[in-house]
Amino acid sequence: MEILNKIQKELKCPKNQMNTFGNYKFRNCEDILEAVKPLLGTATLVLNDEIVMIGDRYYVKATAILTDGNNKVSSTAFARESLDKKGMDVAQITGAASSYARKYALNGLFCIDDTKDADTTNTQNGNDVEYISPAEVSNLLDLLLGAKGTEASFVKFMKAESLEKILKKDYQKAVNTLKAAKK
Repeated sequence: MEILNKIQKELKCPKNQMNTFGNYKFRNCEDILEAVKPLLGTATLVLNDEIVMIGDRYYVKATAILTDGNNKVSSTAFARESLDKKGMDVAQITGAASSYARKYALNGLFCIDDTKDADTTNTQNGNDVEYISPAEVSNLLDLLLGAKGTEASFVKFMKAESLEKILKKDYQKAVNTLKAAKK
């Protein structure tokens, strides 16, 4: 679609938000929506959420859909609800997961690269460790939906603390393992 090509080339959405606790800049879903609206022209952007259970955990599955009336293209991302978040009620926890999942669905649709965000790197023992990106986590969750086994057993197999803590260097192994489990 021409409009998607135009948006991907022209969209500017700098990281103007500041996380003072982690001391890093970021962008949120609302920032992306504000930046993309002037570029939509006659196209329509729709965001949908669905609650899905993967293993024993609930996730918000967000889908961003761009349509020009004849064609449509979409991108999906997942975010897991935290078991608890101090100072938030249950609805706020779900809303935060929705916003996070929508942000990464929009990132996928519009080719916004967040791989150097603070949530994909960590410093351990003075060494930088690179984890898979939120988009790669979403891809693994999509593959987990049709695979035998649970998220917990898969994470244990990958020798990680969580899906988000799978090392970048192990991503292809994770994908291949889940594809094989679908057969």
